[in-house]
Amino acid sequence: MDARDSMNRIQSTTSPHRRFNPLIREWVLVAPDRTQRPWEGQLENISSPAQVTFDPACYLCPGNVRAGGEKNPPYTGTFVFDNDFAALKPETQAWEVEEKGLLIARSEAGRCRVVCFSPRHDLTIARMAVVELRRVVDTWCDEFSELGSEPRIRSVQIFENRGAMMGCSNPHPHGQIWANEFLPNELAKELRSLGEYQQRHASTLLADYLELELEQKERLVLTNDHFVLLVPFWAVWPFETLLISRRAVTAMDKLTDEERTGLAEILRQTTIRYDNLFQTSFPYTMGFHQRPTDGDAHVEFHLHAHFYPPLLRSATVRKFMVGYEMLAMPQRDITPEAAAKLLRGVSDTHYLDQSKA
Repeated sequence: MDARDSMNRIQSTTSPHRRFNPLIREWVLVAPDRTQRPWEGQLENISSPAQVTFDPACYLCPGNVRAGGEKNPPYTGTFVFDNDFAALKPETQAWEVEEKGLLIARSEAGRCRVVCFSPRHDLTIARMAVVELRRVVDTWCDEFSELGSEPRIRSVQIFENRGAMMGCSNPHPHGQIWANEFLPNELAKELRSLGEYQQRHASTLLADYLELELEQKERLVLTNDHFVLLVPFWAVWPFETLLISRRAVTAMDKLTDEERTGLAEILRQTTIRYDNLFQTSFPYTMGFHQRPTDGDAHVEFHLHAHFYPPLLRSATVRKFMVGYEMLAMPQRDITPEAAAKLLRGVSDTHYLDQSKA
């Protein structure tokens, strides 16, 4: 059996099998036949998008007072400020504790920033215009460069939690940036894998992986001239997607003007498809992985973003990792190929705008 026949067999099978994630070198168990079981999961009320453009009680709306006592300016585009309840602080003094190699703790300095995407309280990324999202991308690029230039910062994590079930306490369109003194676990695991792959192959792992996906097309969801959205072969979450830059840039600060616009466009189309799939404001955690900001070039790194949505098969059914998944290894029911097909099949016009078309 040649490699192509083997791949087709893997992709079409309904029998349990494991898939390897080369980024973090972990396995995920795929069991497609479990979609037939009668269990419905925990039912949730998924809130509709906010309907007011300005909420006087919202601490992120322009002109309102935040929980920490600071008053927001009357901003008209993006607005960035230091988190009033930051988990990381720049003034943290260095210290270390180690006892017999068993009780180990170290200080961690850093910065936590909040990025308001728009002054309008009722918007989401899916409901923003490309020109508005381009301003968000530009802000992310500026923040990455500024925070990454600070001497103690080694990692800049840009992310968004969307929806109450993902821990987002305010529906106003916003994201966060956490800048760490040391590399967080997931970035450190990816960096090791990317570095060793670069040494063996003289190319980036994600560039070679993207070439395979573009050839096979089964897990592709969206493409434009500069970015590709796909359901990764090793996906864990039911509708997890991976956004990869076509050009192997190491971070946002290396993007051209056209690539920044391409990123804004594909982010909008990605979130529209998520909303359209379940006809609701779809909850997710999204974050970019970029090169460490330690002064090295890190040519092994390749800019990408992860979307992790918790919903399983409807707008009200969500799935937690429990039991075997917590104690042994992740397990998924819907295959990456099936998830990609569903995402590809929905309209590229937001469901709230389809009646206007």
